[in-house]
Amino acid sequence: MDQYGSRFIQQKLDTATPEEKQACFEQLFDHTLRLCSDVFGNYVVQKMLDKEFDVEGKGKPARAIAHKLVGNVLPLSLNMYGCRVIQKALDVLEPDMQAMLVRELNGHVMQCVKDQNGNHVIQKCIEKVPPHIIHFIVESFTHQVFHLSTHPYGCRVIQRLLEHCGEQHRNQILSEILDHVEELCKNQYGNYVIQHVLIHGSGWHRGAIVQRIRGKVLALSKHKFASNVIEKCFVHASRADRAVLIEEVLGKEGDTSPPLVAMVKDQYANYVIQRMIDAVDDDQRNLIIQRIKRFVPNLRKIPYGKHIIARIEKYTGVPVL
Repeated sequence: MDQYGSRFIQQKLDTATPEEKQACFEQLFDHTLRLCSDVFGNYVVQKMLDKEFDVEGKGKPARAIAHKLVGNVLPLSLNMYGCRVIQKALDVLEPDMQAMLVRELNGHVMQCVKDQNGNHVIQKCIEKVPPHIIHFIVESFTHQVFHLSTHPYGCRVIQRLLEHCGEQHRNQILSEILDHVEELCKNQYGNYVIQHVLIHGSGWHRGAIVQRIRGKVLALSKHKFASNVIEKCFVHASRADRAVLIEEVLGKEGDTSPPLVAMVKDQYANYVIQRMIDAVDDDQRNLIIQRIKRFVPNLRKIPYGKHIIARIEKYTGVPVL
């Protein structure tokens, strides 16, 4: 429980003989719970969880320590140091032992998700524990996806679920997300969930998001959080969906003040234009550059013009006058 002593023990465990590890384990085992919640002691417990040697009468250290954690998983998960031990245990334990620990979180999933420490334990459950063991975690999120997506910790858990849960549950989550696309785009946490779908989702789900932002590209591009989503749309959408978005930005032929003009001059939307120029194919890029030059001839005189000029010169190789 001393800063330097803890580091010393961790280092020595890497080179210790099985007998020395056994002796060390015997001294520490009865104090496991106290060490789990200690600022330095938790690292020694984590180190022990990683070690492969036989503890007399108890099997491997990880299994012995897991039995010690039983009855204390929830308070440890909510503890700044204890949550690290629980995460480590879930990393190294076999499914039967994982199940023994995880079931103590049943009925407390939302409490953990919204806790600055507990949310990391729920994320680890989703990443490492077989789905049939954590079905109660996934079921806790039914009709809660929008609420959790707008929560500073909940949004991380939703992203992990989208990465690891089965197709049926993933589709349920995505269905709830698609019901609230515009609201999530504008939310300081929800926008990350929409970005995650655009980056990791199927083509169908990307297309569904694009459909829900059609007609709103200008407004969303000028929004601090939503502008990040619009950038990702240009990067990850299909060519057909991208063409739809480009058409909306460029406006109808003959339009004297297309959305493009307002976007070039906006503190957030100008980044969308930059990303759009990067993401499109050569034909689309040439069309965009022509429109910018036609409608905003004095790029150097507007606040964010230099960024756009740099992009244009990068692709044309010709200085913008």
